[in-house]
Amino acid sequence: MAVDTKARSTTWTYVDGEWLSGNPPLIGPTSHAMWLGSTVFDGGRWFDGIAPDLDLHCQRVNRSALALGLKPTVAAEDIEGLAWEGVKKFDGKTAIYIKPMYWGEHGSPGSVVTVDPESTRFALCLFEAPMGEGPGGQSLTVSPFRRPTIECMPTDAKAGCLYPNNGRILAEARGRGFNNALVRDMLGNIAETGSSNVFMVRDGVVFTPAANRTFLAGITRLRVIGLLREAGFEVVETTLTLADFEGADEIFTSGNYSKVVPVTKLEGRDLQPGPIAAKAKDLYMDWANASSSDF
Repeated sequence: MAVDTKARSTTWTYVDGEWLSGNPPLIGPTSHAMWLGSTVFDGGRWFDGIAPDLDLHCQRVNRSALALGLKPTVAAEDIEGLAWEGVKKFDGKTAIYIKPMYWGEHGSPGSVVTVDPESTRFALCLFEAPMGEGPGGQSLTVSPFRRPTIECMPTDAKAGCLYPNNGRILAEARGRGFNNALVRDMLGNIAETGSSNVFMVRDGVVFTPAANRTFLAGITRLRVIGLLREAGFEVVETTLTLADFEGADEIFTSGNYSKVVPVTKLEGRDLQPGPIAAKAKDLYMDWANASSSDF
């Protein structure tokens, strides 16, 4: 039976000096990335004529490549320029996901398991993708799966090999009727959700899990922390337990895909979208529109 390998939305990919439409075949069965997972990527967003923190996403993909033993071959500023070039290929109406990627083509001469950094390839893929969860918010359960530590997996990179775990977290949660899940680290403390960083509010103070190298402390997370602090809110990065979230006045998430989203249910407890979550989203969008420029 033939498998549908077409792109699911309008897609353009820059690779080897040219732009290709759709979902071009780029790796084969002997490619190191195909069977041993040597891939890293990052994800910027374009919407409403702006691409917030695109430069930071382009810088991070190069750091991720190094962390996974790959060799970044395109300067961050050049990736950013290519991204803006690619944006112009779309109709300007639908939000776009901007995904720079590196992967290994061959194993090293000494060990097929170890990637040969000299075989690193680069692609930049842009595709139409709506902004995700709407203003109504999302429901969370508690995942039975956990985040690995830096000793177990390359958690210091945005590496493709980490995402099957996120996928099973989301699939298990959705199978039980929830949008997403709180995910604990190996010590049992809350790290993030299956697809975003997480915040909670208690007595007007904002709390978020401290970056402990078990989860990706995201660019949007850091931006939201800074904007809230500039606006006069106390934001504490600390160790948080499930009990902390169960007693929270508000919970909200941050991530590049959907920016700031309120949580309206945790397990069996209903929550109202709170004022600080709303303020965080307003602060972010105000900053994004004021600081971003279209090329």
